[in-house]
Amino acid sequence: MTEEELILSATQKALRINLDTSIYGSMVEIGAGQEVARQFFRAGSASGTIAKTMSAYDRNFSDAIYGKEEHGRYVCKSRLLNMLDHEYSLIEERLNPADSPDRRYFTFADTVSTINYEKTNKGHGWIGVRFQKESNSEPNDIILHVNLHDQDAKIQQETIGILGTNLLHACFYQSDPKDILKELYDNLSRSSIDIDMVHFYGPDFKDIDNRLLSLTLVKEKMTDGVIFTPDGLNHQPSDILHQKNILALRGSFRPVTKVNIDMLENGLEKFSSNKKVKKEDIQVLFEITLSNLKTDGNIDEQDFLDRVDILCSLGYTVMISNFRKYYKVIEYLSQFTPNRMGLIIGVDSLIDMFEEKYYRNLNGGIMEAFGIIFTRDIKIYLYPYKPNTKSELLNSNNIPIHPRVKALYEYLYRNKRIEDLDYNKEVLGIFSREVFKKIKNCEEGTWEHMVPEGVDEIIKEKCLFGCSCEFPSKKD
Repeated sequence: MTEEELILSATQKALRINLDTSIYGSMVEIGAGQEVARQFFRAGSASGTIAKTMSAYDRNFSDAIYGKEEHGRYVCKSRLLNMLDHEYSLIEERLNPADSPDRRYFTFADTVSTINYEKTNKGHGWIGVRFQKESNSEPNDIILHVNLHDQDAKIQQETIGILGTNLLHACFYQSDPKDILKELYDNLSRSSIDIDMVHFYGPDFKDIDNRLLSLTLVKEKMTDGVIFTPDGLNHQPSDILHQKNILALRGSFRPVTKVNIDMLENGLEKFSSNKKVKKEDIQVLFEITLSNLKTDGNIDEQDFLDRVDILCSLGYTVMISNFRKYYKVIEYLSQFTPNRMGLIIGVDSLIDMFEEKYYRNLNGGIMEAFGIIFTRDIKIYLYPYKPNTKSELLNSNNIPIHPRVKALYEYLYRNKRIEDLDYNKEVLGIFSREVFKKIKNCEEGTWEHMVPEGVDEIIKEKCLFGCSCEFPSKKD
């Protein structure tokens, strides 16, 4: 077995750090015991690594040390950053680098909520490290948000202990951020924990794009979905979706076209007019499944960034998910809100939803999948389909559903869970795949009118979607 194939236990990793005289710092933990510090104390020789450990459980004590949180929450990113700021400043203030010129300082912090005795909550937490890669260098930050899935508080605490140890070890013994992320799951089951937000900051990560690291989380099945806001930053999904009326539009958006915007605008108009929807609580999502990011079986990271850049520049929030099937998207989104949700979908995609072959992996088949849809407060907004001028316009009245599952469709239709959208005849015949081909083939003047205003300039200026031609700028 090679060194690369050997996975050290949490105890072995803690001991390796303890025996490394160049690593020294503090650990502060709230909510899940002092499980990370315990790993280092149990491993032995911790006195050479740990300057201080602390756990301020009482809110008054915690506020006195780290300040009050405006929103009153303690398991949040701002609390974690306050902990890192305060504790690392104490290291700089109280430890003289001249006494140990080769030392690399760190502060580890976490604020975690584990499952309660009644099992009425879900465990989750924020974990972070501020550390020097080299002595006397400016520190870096790595910030994570995790969800804990085990149904026992003690097991969740142990999971945090292992995860924190993995993170500290990876900070000092890995260089590539993707390798750091992969090491986080050493000795852990992916069914026990998922990581849905990651940020790398600092001089050693100045060239790192956190959006690509978020893509890695989905690609490596560390989480089911990640979210980017119009500013292009990745966020914890719950921060964006909590208690919202979510309206989702799935597509490849390669590139986003006028028909996508027509779908959204008509869907949003219908959705916002619903009595069960609060306009101020609407959150629109452009959702791209991981399979839509693949070209020739592989994920093209630059292509991914191209799509996110354009959608975010138009002011939209983007979600990248691991879900091939719509019922999984609905199930995922419903964990963040009990409120009315909307799904904008084309006729061709709705036909696929009723294909039984897609549900053979489920014991209950298509009935199991639609049971999830039936029990959620979801409205499906159907955009018509007309592939060419000779074809009949398809909508909810004449959609071709196989007779064997027609009753499922009729149940949704009769209960007004499916509603037709208005449409713009001038853009109905625009398809992203055709626009993409024209861009790639440098067919100037044939596709610009098919994309939203300004998108053509972005594509030309940045040579997106495989475009290798030099288009003249409108300014010339």
